[in-house]
Amino acid sequence: MKPDRPETAAPQDAAARRAVAPVVCYPPETLPQPDLARYRRARDGAAKVSETLVPPREARCFEVPAGHFFRIVCVEGPQVGDLNLWNAANLAERFYSGKTRALHGTHLSTGDRMWSAFPYLRPMATIVVDTLDWYGFDAFGGAVHDVIGTRCDPYTHRLLSGGTYHHCCHSNLTRALAAARSLALPEAEALVHDVLNVFMCTGFSRDTGQYFMKASPVRPGDHLDFFAEIDLLGGLSACPGGDCSAEHSSDAAACHPLLVEVYRPAAGALDGWRSPEPSGYDRSHGL
Repeated sequence: MKPDRPETAAPQDAAARRAVAPVVCYPPETLPQPDLARYRRARDGAAKVSETLVPPREARCFEVPAGHFFRIVCVEGPQVGDLNLWNAANLAERFYSGKTRALHGTHLSTGDRMWSAFPYLRPMATIVVDTLDWYGFDAFGGAVHDVIGTRCDPYTHRLLSGGTYHHCCHSNLTRALAAARSLALPEAEALVHDVLNVFMCTGFSRDTGQYFMKASPVRPGDHLDFFAEIDLLGGLSACPGGDCSAEHSSDAAACHPLLVEVYRPAAGALDGWRSPEPSGYDRSHGL
């Protein structure tokens, strides 16, 4: 946090320096744009081929072939989820929340994409439908579906409380990935990464800039629909914080399951579509 009483005296032109207008680092106009109208037509005619129920305070993995859709649904009560994505054929290619945040902003919604890590840097999934897009930004600066928080984890829990808790989203995702791919826990843990906080309402406090959470506005029936740009392995944890109105990393909050549904588009709905290629950068790094 910035200090309440700075130790360094401000220069005479401090006001002018603060008044300099900001510049958006990555103008979105230059990004390759998804064909949302086509994706939505394909989604409307798609048939459900599988579903995965994620129990409260647990995680599950699921697979989505390229060109299919997956939906994350709130099914019983207000509940947030932590989402990881991997290339199903290469777990080293995984979701890069930091670059996604830089490209699309702190909170994602319709038309935004989940980008993969270096050296691949390509769209993994595109958000096609967001039934919470009405929320926008509230008076506190809060919004839904953030890429600023990491995931609740047992290490930070122990640092702050001195306790041990095994149903943090980090541990949930570790167990789920280990089970899905028959990995040892240390190997699986190394592949778990920063998340899309599905349905979570978060922001930065205006006075101190601290990351905050508040009760999610999600209700049963709300959902996010994604288009899989590549073959995906997903991992979703139903956070032990429930709707994150009070705390997480404990058994105190009321928690509910989340449902993942996978849909296959009708034959011909995406004729001519191809998965995006990895970044064309030659990786020479100037040598």
